[in-house]
Amino acid sequence: MKTVDSEQELLRLVNAGEPAALRMVYSRYIRILTAVCSRYLLEEEDVKDVLQESFIKIFASIGDFCFRGEGSLKAWMIKVVVNESLKFIRKSTRIDFTEVTDQHADMPDEEPEVDTIPTEVIYGFIRQLPDGYRMIFNLYVVEGRSHKEIAGLLGIKESTSASQLHRAKAILAEKIRSYQKECQLIRN
Repeated sequence: MKTVDSEQELLRLVNAGEPAALRMVYSRYIRILTAVCSRYLLEEEDVKDVLQESFIKIFASIGDFCFRGEGSLKAWMIKVVVNESLKFIRKSTRIDFTEVTDQHADMPDEEPEVDTIPTEVIYGFIRQLPDGYRMIFNLYVVEGRSHKEIAGLLGIKESTSASQLHRAKAILAEKIRSYQKECQLIRN
């Protein structure tokens, strides 16, 4: 089967029952969906399990998907993977969220310069965050969710979401500063 350039054409083939169409959907999006899932889950086996569940849901309901322009299929699939990742986390672990304390409230929101740091290094720092911090950081910064949405998704207070994000940013800022100091020492 030929390569399909547009999501609309890909969806047309899926809806027409073209045998290779679902394989094309899988091949086209597996890398990005794996990356999304890996932002939430650290263990490779967990990522594989969540992706399997996600593709089952995607394939079962792709016929009902309403195309809203190029990129809408990808966005919908990412949303499915994020939701399945969160569901997996809620089922398999107990995430401890810490309330903001006076000590944390006084910490400035630091945004260090990251232009010179390779993306994979920053990604590694994010993956090192404690589960609750990492989850909220990804939902807020990467997925663009509000604290109200995050609170609803995770069954926590908005202030808890905000405090977790605040702490995640502080930890990341410290890791970035340390990395920059190490790089500076190596250059000198």
